[in-house]
Amino acid sequence: MKHSRIAIFSLCLSTVFFTSVAGARTEIQNKGSDTLVNVAQAWAEAYQSVAPEVAVAVSGGGSGTGIAALLNGTVDIANASRQIKSKEMELATKNGIKPVEMVVGYDALAVYLNSANPATTLTIEQLREVFGRGGKATKWTDLGLEVPGCKDQQIIVVSRQNNSGTYAYFKSAVLGKKGKYRQGTLDMHGSKDVVDLVEKTPCAIGYSGLAYATDHLKMACIAESDPARCISPSSASAADKSYPIARPLFMYTNGEPQGAVKTYLDWVMSDAGQCIIAAKGYAPVHDVNCD
Repeated sequence: MKHSRIAIFSLCLSTVFFTSVAGARTEIQNKGSDTLVNVAQAWAEAYQSVAPEVAVAVSGGGSGTGIAALLNGTVDIANASRQIKSKEMELATKNGIKPVEMVVGYDALAVYLNSANPATTLTIEQLREVFGRGGKATKWTDLGLEVPGCKDQQIIVVSRQNNSGTYAYFKSAVLGKKGKYRQGTLDMHGSKDVVDLVEKTPCAIGYSGLAYATDHLKMACIAESDPARCISPSSASAADKSYPIARPLFMYTNGEPQGAVKTYLDWVMSDAGQCIIAAKGYAPVHDVNCD
């Protein structure tokens, strides 16, 4: 009987101990950009071995979705592939939210072509003619090209949904402040969806983050104006901003990060965290030793 009581008492202590440990676990909510979601998930998984008592819950949905969640107070960190907009800042002020911006990496926004497409170089003006409303390039032959397997040579323009930071950045960088996308684009929910569709569709052209590149499709060399001076998308050309459609990648918090969130973001910016973003195909924010 005595041994039974001791065993029961020990079991109760164990239950209390494990309940206390579970109760002490900190969860960081992280949401937003589909461009960053794969990196954010990799960061979250790697951080488990750094701080097992902290769980980072990551989800995508687009930059706009992440920023909206931050403004609603439902996430700790919002991922974005564009800067927060002035109207979002106004809403933040009304909600008592003070967004603080952190650049966590750089991306070359690649223009993807089907492997059958003979194009190797495109200029910003050509992209404007293809993607922009009122653009004159509706067929590949309008660009002096003929794509095998493309019926009628009609260009299929693949874009992103308008809550995407990638959508907003491409619009600003290529179409200009007053530019609009042409009507009839195929608007994909995620970055990978763009790449998958272009890979399977000879007539298609689309844009997405460099990290989504595969061996089964092409990335165009992009020129500001002179095709002979085009720059290929890469981590290096994103970092030095020589690539015409390079962009920073952001994380936003409400006010200066504190506690577990600050510790986590400090780790993201460390060599360990920056080596992970480099391994995913993006450029780190500082020189790192990833041996």
